[in-house]
This record gives sequence, structure tokens and C-alpha cells, in this order.
Amino acid sequence: MEELERSARALVAPGKGILAADESSGTIKKRFDSIGVESTEENRRAYREMLFTTRGMEEFISGVILFDETIRQSNADGVPFTKLLDGAGVISGIKVDTGAKPLAGFPGETVTEGLDGLRDRLAEHHELGARFTKWRAVITIGEGIPTQTCIDANAEGLARFAALSQEAGLVPIVEPETLMDGDHTIDRHYDATRRTLEALFDRLFAHRVDLAGTLLKTNMVLSGKSAPEQAGVEEVARWTLRVLRETVPAALPGIVFLSGGQTDEAATAHLSEMNRIGDVPWELSFSYGRALQAPALKAWGGKPGNLEAGSGSYTPDMERAA
Repeated sequence: MEELERSARALVAPGKGILAADESSGTIKKRFDSIGVESTEENRRAYREMLFTTRGMEEFISGVILFDETIRQSNADGVPFTKLLDGAGVISGIKVDTGAKPLAGFPGETVTEGLDGLRDRLAEHHELGARFTKWRAVITIGEGIPTQTCIDANAEGLARFAALSQEAGLVPIVEPETLMDGDHTIDRHYDATRRTLEALFDRLFAHRVDLAGTLLKTNMVLSGKSAPEQAGVEEVARWTLRVLRETVPAALPGIVFLSGGQTDEAATAHLSEMNRIGDVPWELSFSYGRALQAPALKAWGGKPGNLEAGSGSYTPDMERAA
């Protein structure tokens, strides 16, 4: 467990965060479609190589979450991506759930699957170089939902995943995402997030998961995307800190936020404000996918000659305020 705890702390080292590059085949196709690039295995490999070889990335990125295809790929010189990242001091991780599926009997709600065969897959991913894992649960807000049944089913899955990950020597990142889709108010998003986090930590304790070797990836508390009244930056930060203080044990080393459909600028501003307010026992950092990749994807455009432009430049205050 000491090694897991060291890895967990390294992933939320001050000034650093996690790059989520674990888009499924369907999601990466949508991203590529937006720039008119065909989603072939080689194009996906070349794009990820561009991301992973950005000069100075290791100064601000502590870990990268990979997709099953990506963890088996190599750079143009034949060096496996996990070894490439390790050489730069960046920790490789892997998404291991198989996606959210409809929850039988509960229209509009889902439960994440992937526990079958997980023990063997975790052993294989550890052998391939992964040192942390991620499992995402999706909680939707709507008329009469989320139900407690949906919340509890997903919390149980997250806890079982976390216990199996630690058994395999991997740091679990538990990711319950309460979606911002809808026209709900910020206080309703807070309520759904609070119920979800309460259930999650109840099940983590029940499954004897070591919180010091675990990270939480979760949503910020926001107004619904289509709500007529949108909360400001300080309001989002304060509502989010409130729910975390009420539900997350201090033993957890850190919380890495997902961008959850926010713009690059909004996700950055909200996290920066939370760190400005401070007064919490955990490191607050990021595990962004789209919010980090969007500018690079556009600059790259699928053209080998644009690798330098796609790599771009980066400053820490773009994503995290000390």
C-alpha cells in the first residue's frame, strides 16, 4: 500500500495534473470528424504521440490516462507509449470500465459495466506498464432522477473496481460524474453530487479500499447547461468546495476534476478560483481531456507537418492556480 500511496500523491503533486487521453473509439472519431480527419488506428497513434512528446509536458502533467488500444501502441521509433511516458517521469494509467449501459427498470439512467474479467485485465495492464486505473460512472439529472438505486448501483461498481485495482498494485481513480446536461439549477446539481459522493465513500469503506492510495475524479457543481440562469465562477467554486467538504474524507490525497463539457476557459477559471479560496485537506487539480486537447487537436489537423504546432506551448496558470 505504501507504493500505491506514493503514486497517488505523485499524481496530484503541486502544479501538476492528469491528461485524460482515454477517449473510446466512438469519442475520438467525433473529435477527428470535427477537424475532418479519418479515425484510423495510425491517425489515432500519431495524434497521441504528438500529445505525449510535447516538450516540457512533464513539468505540468503527472499522469496520462490511456485507452486499451493506446496502451498497446508505440511511437514512430517503436518505443511503447508507456515506456516513453515513464522516461519523461509521467505515470501511465488505463481506463478499464466498458461503458455506461441502461439500468434495467430505470428509464434514463445507466450503470457502468466492466467488472467481469477485470482481475485478469488489471494484471495484464500492470504488465503493460500501467500504474493507475480509472472507472467512470454517469449520473443524470432529470425528472425524478437520479434515483437512489442508480446512485447505489454505480457506487458499488466503483468500490469493487477500486478494491480490485489496489489488489493488482494499481491506484484507482474513482470517477462519479453527475452530468451538467439539463436545465437544472446549481443547488439541484449540488444535491445530486452530494448524494452520489456520500454513497461512493460508504461503499469504498465497506470494500476496505485504502483511501490514501485512491484519487477522486469528479464534476464541479454547475448550473445545468441549458439553465436560463448560469452561476458565476465564484459561485461554482464555493458550491463545489461545499459538497467536497461535506462528503470527502481528509485521508484522500487529492481530487482531480473533469471538465465535463465545460469550455477550456470555464474549466480553468473554476479550478483556479477553488485553489484561490483553498482551505481544504486535499490537493485540487485537473484530469482534463477535451479542455487540454481541444487547441492541440485543432492546430494539428491530422497533418504530419503540424506536429510542432499541435504540441504548442503551455503555462501552469492555464489550468491550475497555486
